[in-house]
Amino acid sequence: MIKDRQGNIVKGIEGQDQLLKKLYGTSMGRCALKILVSPFVSKLGGLYMSSPLSKRHIRSFIVNNDIDMSQYEEKKYRSYNDFFTRRIKEGQRPFADDKNLLMAPADSKLTCYHITPDALFHIKGTAYRLKDLLADEKMAAEYDQGTCLIFRLAVDDYHRYSYIDDGQIVARKYIPGVFHTVNPLANDYYPIYKTNSREYTVIDTVNFGKVIQMEVGAMMVGKIVNYDHQMAYKGREKGYFEFGGSTVVLFFKERTVEIDQDILDNSMQDIETRVKLGETIGHKLGV
Repeated sequence: MIKDRQGNIVKGIEGQDQLLKKLYGTSMGRCALKILVSPFVSKLGGLYMSSPLSKRHIRSFIVNNDIDMSQYEEKKYRSYNDFFTRRIKEGQRPFADDKNLLMAPADSKLTCYHITPDALFHIKGTAYRLKDLLADEKMAAEYDQGTCLIFRLAVDDYHRYSYIDDGQIVARKYIPGVFHTVNPLANDYYPIYKTNSREYTVIDTVNFGKVIQMEVGAMMVGKIVNYDHQMAYKGREKGYFEFGGSTVVLFFKERTVEIDQDILDNSMQDIETRVKLGETIGHKLGV
């Protein structure tokens, strides 16, 4: 379930999730997945979505998902991927100047988690512990008892994301995804093992300590495009996702940030909260 900041239930795009459950949950679906996630098919799909032939899908997508195109720059799109990575107009998602406020890095559906060594974070159909998500057990220990924020981007969301504070970029890491079948007896629900490709940046921020900002790629043609920045600036565009639903994750150390109560309450009930890029979602602890 998804709610807005006023507590109203929001209709989500469920078709994609239902399709993934069918693919992962049936033997026929898993056979199809082996083909769909192969490098050849992924590359072919990406080429099609970036070709002029894919333009025919744009109008129906806008209508079916009730997308307000007045928010976006006016242009003639060369392909569906060009439309998918469209930019908002200047001033549509401003970040507040108040250094104590934490702002959302993307249009998304947000869930908040408390970080413990055994906590499981469910991202794009896979349950991760932090040490596995980061592929770095030592770094994961630094964030024990901290806060994890998962921003799930659906296909109708704005797919560009920003930095949440000023700071020095101190490290980057790319982790390729894997996909292979395992014995169905080992996992009754999803009898496959997979991890998504992901990339994270460690930022020594001015106001929230050392923050990790991670981008998680989508199955098949989804692609993460991050800019080669040395410094982060609050509200500055960090990168974007090409076609495919995607996820941004933020990790904060203990006693650095306090998340708004409505988001905490929703997360406790497994309800996502719809947020917009630049919207206030919390504040610096102690303020």
